[in-house]
Amino acid sequence: MSLRPFVLVVAPGDDIYRGYCLRQVADAYDVAVITTGPITWEGPHVVDHEIVSDIEDEADLFAAGEALAERRPIAGVVTWAEGHLTAVARLAEHLGLATTSVESVRTCRDKAASRAAFAAHGVPSARSIAANSLDEALSAASAIGYPVVVKPASVGGSIGVIKAETQEDLADAYAFATRGVQLHGGDNTVVLVEEYLSGEEVSVECVTYQGVTTAVAVTRKELGAEPLFEEIGHTLTAGDPLLETVAPIASAAVKATGTMNGIQHVELRLTPSGPRVIEVNGRIGGDWIGWAVWRATGLSLPRIAADLAVGWGPDLTPTRHQAVAIKVLYAPASGTLAERAIVGGFTEAAGWVHGPAWLMEEGDEVLLPPAGDLNSARIGLFATHADTLELAVARRTVTANHIAVTVTDSGRE
Repeated sequence: MSLRPFVLVVAPGDDIYRGYCLRQVADAYDVAVITTGPITWEGPHVVDHEIVSDIEDEADLFAAGEALAERRPIAGVVTWAEGHLTAVARLAEHLGLATTSVESVRTCRDKAASRAAFAAHGVPSARSIAANSLDEALSAASAIGYPVVVKPASVGGSIGVIKAETQEDLADAYAFATRGVQLHGGDNTVVLVEEYLSGEEVSVECVTYQGVTTAVAVTRKELGAEPLFEEIGHTLTAGDPLLETVAPIASAAVKATGTMNGIQHVELRLTPSGPRVIEVNGRIGGDWIGWAVWRATGLSLPRIAADLAVGWGPDLTPTRHQAVAIKVLYAPASGTLAERAIVGGFTEAAGWVHGPAWLMEEGDEVLLPPAGDLNSARIGLFATHADTLELAVARRTVTANHIAVTVTDSGRE
């Protein structure tokens, strides 16, 4: 039998977005997974697995974890799936492997609870009021003052997040946010009405061990046009000087949630009055942000997450100093995806392109927000890397110029 610790990964996700996470954990640990269907791409990286009909079904999830533990002692439990963070925290607690409290996980997931925690601990954030109806949302917006941001209380990935400039915009904004809840679930159906924060949006990638948080990288986000907050790109540079400014605020935000161990993706806005926290996500960032941290600094957040789960102190010494630029490819309009391609041989010849990874096939239907969401609008994504940010961004532009995305029947609403 292998002498490597046995780590359970719940809901490893798809190969495109999260494949690198499972591979990096499997480089150091023997891995079991719990999924809702037969394993496919995960096969070469796992040594055991269990299938459940619904990960949110506590009885099924606990039974699957117990079955795996009977075959071999589990050293730690991890997930990077936003929608299952609370359930997996309960599983870890049930197996006697909890490294942070279920309550702290819930506080991160519930944006209203997060705001209350930030306020109680003096963490600069945005004024926020929960609403269970359009009338309550209107009253909240009136109290805060326009413009406001309307969002689901417990759905990640910028899903259902929209800006309302005036009272006349609020009904549509509230409908958009509630639709995000309906399509993507969440721990509750509450909608938040929040103060709009102007300024550049960034995320701070953090590691917390025994209550001490270390900020290891800062990601500069590129957003699409308002009123939506769709993420269309990211850049990350090892040793970004901004990290010194935002790290203390990100650490304070994590502490406010009660988190003792784990990886956090802390989102902030650099407002005219200083950095202010949007939210703390108790997981590795999406859109390949974790891969970008690894490519730029040599630090593997998935591996570190597993280290924390088994109770080991992480080594946070960078081994690389590079920059990464990520681009998310959206369709130019709603319709039928007629073409999505990169010039043959370009990626191989360049040597500094990661991807592109395609999320849609030609012939698929594309639906852009506000009628659609990121799952129906994104075509793919790619990243470029270099020794400097300027070169990484230039390479991203060159790569984009070698990619074609076309849609037919684009006149439809």
